[in-house]
Amino acid sequence: MAIQYIDQIENLNGKKIFMRVDFNVPLDDNQNITEDTRIRAVLPTITYALDRKAKVVLASHLGRPKGERKSKYSMAPAAERLSQLLGKKVTLAPDCIGDEVARLTDAMQPGDIIMLENVRFYPGEEKNDEEFARALADGCEIYVNDAFAVSHRAHASVEAITRFFPVVTAGFLMKNEMTYFEKVMTNPVRPLVAILGGAKVSGKLEVLESLCTKVDKIIIGGGMAFTFLKALGNNVGKSLVEEELIDTAMRVLNMSRERGIKFLLPVDCVVADRFSADAETKITTVQEIPQDWMALDIGPASVKLFSDELKDAETIVWNGPMGVFEMDAFAKGTFDMVSAVADSSAITIVGGGDTDVAVQRGGQASKISYISTGGGAFLELLEGKKLPGIKVLEEKGTK
Repeated sequence: MAIQYIDQIENLNGKKIFMRVDFNVPLDDNQNITEDTRIRAVLPTITYALDRKAKVVLASHLGRPKGERKSKYSMAPAAERLSQLLGKKVTLAPDCIGDEVARLTDAMQPGDIIMLENVRFYPGEEKNDEEFARALADGCEIYVNDAFAVSHRAHASVEAITRFFPVVTAGFLMKNEMTYFEKVMTNPVRPLVAILGGAKVSGKLEVLESLCTKVDKIIIGGGMAFTFLKALGNNVGKSLVEEELIDTAMRVLNMSRERGIKFLLPVDCVVADRFSADAETKITTVQEIPQDWMALDIGPASVKLFSDELKDAETIVWNGPMGVFEMDAFAKGTFDMVSAVADSSAITIVGGGDTDVAVQRGGQASKISYISTGGGAFLELLEGKKLPGIKVLEEKGTK
């Protein structure tokens, strides 16, 4: 089943488009956007529609208002930033449904753009409520999903809403996401290397089991590595370990061995006497972590081991940092791996919010083949799951 994309629609002139985007951007205490990658990522789709004189109605969520109207989660900062990027006024609607919104959208002229207020101000959004979805769709003619990062959610503005449109399409961001996942999951150029990091094994068990059927090498860093290291009999001190998953970690290790997959774990680490930016630190092998210390980053020998294993890679997919990179004392492992991946001649695909931030901070974004906007959606595609938002696009695209 094929997804229909916005550039396959013959005539957008005067058509009112409901476009689901993901402008869930980070804000500081003064409601200023600190990182606008997700807004910039959708600009090609928005400008394509505006250039063809469509009337564009944008919908997004921001934060977790839990079905209540909270001013700190208003879409106002996103509307203002988008206005700056487009060089064009983006009107912020006072709500996302209702008579006042209808009056605004009815008055739109070709080439106008409106941003609806946060769809998660209503509990119907996360409940995938059909009546809420119907109210969102009211008056619009074409649905465009360009919000890959929320497409693993069966939410009203992602899934239920498609029932009320004769034309359901995806934008260019979605097209890029699906194109690069095709390169990884369907017919990858080998060797294919997966790098997984982050804090816990529990969030990535299904990913690991899926990757064991697809990749040639798996590299593990971050806090999750220490559950595997303990499963192998190492004393890891006070490092993060999910005791209830030690047997599961051993099963994944055995599965990789049985399938001939190279499974690489850290050989050294940066340890600290406490979880603090000003903690006392030192580098030890993974076998020599002091009893009362914790590992918070991979060490230089691990970086070299992992980097060497990337040299023959033709495709690299990476999700999750190698340590607590938000603290300078434990950031070197992650940033060294950013450089190793960026310097590779392989197709490189990076996903997950923390990994994306690390690549941006490392100044290497331009050298990565593709940086996914999705965290949970990225992981679920790696697991081989069919995302609700993608499934409806495929079903509607074939009609």
